[in-house]
Amino acid sequence: MPLARTVLTAGAAGALAAALAAPAHAREPGTCGAGLTVPGAQKQAAACLDDLTTAGTVGSGHTVPADWAGLHAAGTRNPSGVPGIQLDGYFPDTSTFNTNNGWNHDAQFVIRLPERWNGGLVVAGSPGNRRQYANDVTISDWALGKGYAYAATDKGNSGVEFYKDGRRPGDAIVEWNDRLTQLTRAAKKVVAKRYGRSPRRTYAAGISNGGYLVRWQLENRPQLYDGGIDAEGTLWRAGGPNLFTYLPSVLRAYPSYAATGDASAHEALLKAGLAPGSEFLWPFHDQVYWELTQRIYREEFDPSYTGEEADYDYATRPKEVHRAVARVSLTGKIRKPLITLQGTYDSLLPISTDSDVYAKLVGARGKAPYRYYRLEAANHTDGLYDAYPDRLRPLLPCMRTAFTALESWTDDGATPPASATLPRPATGDLVNTCSLAG
Repeated sequence: MPLARTVLTAGAAGALAAALAAPAHAREPGTCGAGLTVPGAQKQAAACLDDLTTAGTVGSGHTVPADWAGLHAAGTRNPSGVPGIQLDGYFPDTSTFNTNNGWNHDAQFVIRLPERWNGGLVVAGSPGNRRQYANDVTISDWALGKGYAYAATDKGNSGVEFYKDGRRPGDAIVEWNDRLTQLTRAAKKVVAKRYGRSPRRTYAAGISNGGYLVRWQLENRPQLYDGGIDAEGTLWRAGGPNLFTYLPSVLRAYPSYAATGDASAHEALLKAGLAPGSEFLWPFHDQVYWELTQRIYREEFDPSYTGEEADYDYATRPKEVHRAVARVSLTGKIRKPLITLQGTYDSLLPISTDSDVYAKLVGARGKAPYRYYRLEAANHTDGLYDAYPDRLRPLLPCMRTAFTALESWTDDGATPPASATLPRPATGDLVNTCSLAG
């Protein structure tokens, strides 16, 4: 659940707002998006663009690079030159964390409609606590290049104080699921209006918190989708595991290990779920993720706690806390084809306490349409690959290969390769290629 540390400057926000008010690269002045109304939206703006991918939208002001910074390896190759219509806007909401477009309003969305449409729709929620453009490089560009319409949401709240949204514990994350459902329904209607027919296939795709949303949607709103791609989705379980059952242990043990290399502290970190061999990633996660993640999600579910985050003991907290987590918990009862991917070196959401567990939950439900690929030496954020190209592998190329496999699965009944642990390739273009066959 990567957290965006950069913000859009006031000047850049103003430029983006101006671009949305007077669409860049409009080829049909005054008629762009005519008749396209996003159901339920309080505000929307249309732009006819020469290129809906980031190769064009960075210059035209129809994306926010800060939203997707650090989520992909530098050598990632993406398609470009996809003309079409972009709709930006927001649904009614009371919170104001999202400053994109100069709107200071949450529940913002983006919908992209390519001129050459393949009949499908891909919907996504933002990873971490980022905003609606966070998947522009990792998902949107690639989906548009294949001819899909694309829609994404900021989940209804964002930033490191997202927990201030809502009236009771758990409300902010409950809203994440509601907002993706809302956007999916609205985007389907927009697509039908634009192209004259409903999408033939609708897929959900997401990374981290976005992967959690995919899991939840396929468990609870399966009628809206034909399948999903879950990349390192966050696991919430009222009885554990969840963030609170391992992050405090990491926070307690790491200072001693960092200071002296204490063997008992190292053992405690491995017991908490961190993978042996991932130690070189721990200083970064200590500086950027662990304490902050524990605190802001604890604020969301257990705001009355006043102790140190390292001392937090989820098991002994009041029943109300566990009930709050239960409101967003996953069951593994998926009802449409799902492919999960996670890296063995994930040091934010350890694979042994996350996707390994979720895969068992799915398996316990019987013969579910499910595949699970464990990627040796992939970590939680592909941007770190650039710092350690000899030790890591990016997750994104495998996510894209998995998407192609999902297409064949849902279109032709061709089952993907069996679930497996995929070794890190010794050679080849790790940034842009991946085989699910190992």
